[in-house]
Amino acid sequence: MGKGTVVMAYSGGLDTSICIPLLKERYDYDRVVTVAVNVGQRDEEIAVATEKGEKFADTHYTIDAREKFVNAYLFPAIRANGSYEGYPMGTALARPLIAEEVVRVALHEGAKTVAHGCTGKGNDQLRFDFIFRIAGLEVIAPIRELNLTRDWEIGYAKEHDIPVPVAREKPWSIDENLWSRSIEGGRLEDPAYHPPEEIYGWTVAPEKAPDTPEVITLDFLKGVPAGMNGDAMSGLDLIQGLNLIAGRHGIGRSNMIEDRILGLKAREIYEHPAATVILAAHADLEHLTLTRQELAFKRMVDDKWSELAYMGLVHEPLFHDLNAFITQSQEKVSGTVDLMLYKGCCRVLGRSSPEGVYSDDLVSFDSTTLDQCHAIGVSAYYGIQARLIEERKKR
Repeated sequence: MGKGTVVMAYSGGLDTSICIPLLKERYDYDRVVTVAVNVGQRDEEIAVATEKGEKFADTHYTIDAREKFVNAYLFPAIRANGSYEGYPMGTALARPLIAEEVVRVALHEGAKTVAHGCTGKGNDQLRFDFIFRIAGLEVIAPIRELNLTRDWEIGYAKEHDIPVPVAREKPWSIDENLWSRSIEGGRLEDPAYHPPEEIYGWTVAPEKAPDTPEVITLDFLKGVPAGMNGDAMSGLDLIQGLNLIAGRHGIGRSNMIEDRILGLKAREIYEHPAATVILAAHADLEHLTLTRQELAFKRMVDDKWSELAYMGLVHEPLFHDLNAFITQSQEKVSGTVDLMLYKGCCRVLGRSSPEGVYSDDLVSFDSTTLDQCHAIGVSAYYGIQARLIEERKKR
């Protein structure tokens, strides 16, 4: 008599695929239930995960969570200018949602144990574990607990006739969602290695992008994109469409050294065309619609929000507190931003908003609404403490 049912977060990739037989052979579970969550992967990837889950697991679920991902995770990230060490987070934002869907299936199946295919060196193990343990479920992570290597996994998969999309000579580990595509593994782990063009799937090389710039206009409503080029669009359609538009202009590649939660430095490569454009436009619109004090304080809030989101601590009370402030700050962030896309660059051309903290009349050199003479008294006191100290030095 085995241990009953275990429910596993399933991607259809190498790590999660070999976990299915491992959970039976090494952990003595009678029944393995797999859950694939669609957060914007390629249709083929979802189809493969569904096919393999139905073939190798005892029960399989495929859940379309794209709309929820946009509304509950990506929109808050846009409002918070969410980025970690200079790149737009994608994988970090998707993991809590995937984990929550796995929990929902586990409760439906009456399972007390859940599993994932994360390694013991990365971030995802912590993001999954946090959500699973909050739900009171036992967590199993075969790759981490059995200390498995990529090479061993490939061999084990072949022994069990499990098709995997990697080979020893090209062992790329790829994760996709609506917001980003990450590529790691193999020779990419060497920080000095120049990544081959074949690893990129969403963006063309900037030097091969069109020679003619493309100008687009993004519409924002209360801090989130609501349309493009004058057409109202759902967040899902806008992000998917902009990934294609910006991607063909070579926009949104990151090749960096990243500090993981555990303290390890890792070489990471990302593609995030839509995210790059939307975040650039949003930040620019904030500068038009928020005050100097709001912008200064929000930068600190955004940094902390991004750190907690990167760690997957979406149920940390501070995270909810920060979201409350950010949501309130975005009440005025509505308007349009014109951008030029060209050869890997995204440049803001202009912006407008009915909520802009801006006055043509007051700022114009040709206006006399504000009497320039009023600034004389301000100037007399400006920097007075520093001036006193400098005078003392001279004496």
